[in-house]
Amino acid sequence: MQTNISIKQIRAFVAVAQVKSFAEACEIVHLSQPALSIAIKNLEQSIGGQLLARTTRTLSLTPEGLIFLPIAKRLLADFDGAFSDLHELFSLKRGNLALAAMPSFASTHLPQHIMAFRQLYQQINIKIHDVIAEDTLSMVRAGKVEFALSFDPDDSDDLCFEPLFSDQFVATFPANHPLLQKKHLNWKSLAEYPFITLQRPSSIRHLMDKTLAEQQIFLDVVFETNQLATVVQMVASGLGVSVVPSLYKEQMKALKLEYRDLVSPTISRRVGIITRRRYPLSQAAEAFIDLVRKVYLPK
Repeated sequence: MQTNISIKQIRAFVAVAQVKSFAEACEIVHLSQPALSIAIKNLEQSIGGQLLARTTRTLSLTPEGLIFLPIAKRLLADFDGAFSDLHELFSLKRGNLALAAMPSFASTHLPQHIMAFRQLYQQINIKIHDVIAEDTLSMVRAGKVEFALSFDPDDSDDLCFEPLFSDQFVATFPANHPLLQKKHLNWKSLAEYPFITLQRPSSIRHLMDKTLAEQQIFLDVVFETNQLATVVQMVASGLGVSVVPSLYKEQMKALKLEYRDLVSPTISRRVGIITRRRYPLSQAAEAFIDLVRKVYLPK
C-alpha cells in the first residue's frame, strides 16, 4: 500500500479526536470546516479505512482510530521536536564542535578563543584534539574535525588554508647561557652546542633541515623528541639549545628560559585555519572561526 499522508492531515485528525468536534478542531488547526473535512477524508482514503465514526449527533473514534491516536500524537511530537532541535542547532543554542590544533597553538592562543566562544554560546560542546601539526591535517581530511588551527599545509589540493599570522622561529637557551651575551644570533653560532629538536617527519624539522642545508649549516643534533613541550623542558634542564616557534614564548618564560631572534637565515611559518575543500561547515564552526578572524584579521 502506498501512502501519501501529510503532517497537516495528522494534525487535523488529532485535533478532531481530542475535542470530538469539527468546529472546535477548525480553530485549533486554523482550517475551514470544508478543508478540515477534506484532510480527514484524504487521510482515511490513504490508510484504507475510517478513523472517525460520524453521525448527525455524535463523533467518536473507531477501534482503528483509538489505536492510531497515540501513534499520531507521537509522530507530531517527533516532527515538532526534530524542527525544534534543528532550529537550536542553527541558532547555536545547542550542538557539538570538534576541532584540532597543534600543541603550540592549543596551549597558548586557543584558550582565549574558547573563552570568547563560550561566553556567546554556552550550550555548544567543544572537543579539542591537540595533536602535532601533521596529525591536524589528517584529522581534517578524514572528517574527524571540522577545521584545524595549524601551520600552512603548503600545496594541498584537498584542503583550504586561511592565514592568520606568521610565526618566526626563535632560539631558546637556559638562563646564563654564553650565547645570550650576543645581540644578534645566527644559526652557525648554534652549531657549537648540543642541539635538541623534533623528530622527522615533523614539518618544523623538515623546514629547518631544508633551509639549513641550503645554507650549508650543520647543527650538532644530540636529542630528538616528538613534542615541542619536551624540547623546551630539555632545554630548561640544561641538556642543550633549540629553536622553536615564537608561539612558545609564554611556556619558555614559565620555565625561565631565554630566547633570541635568529638571522642568517630567518625561518618562519604561516599559522591559520585549515578546512576541507568543498565541505560545508556547521554553524558552530563558522561562528568559532569568525571569532578567531576578528582577533587576527581586524577590519
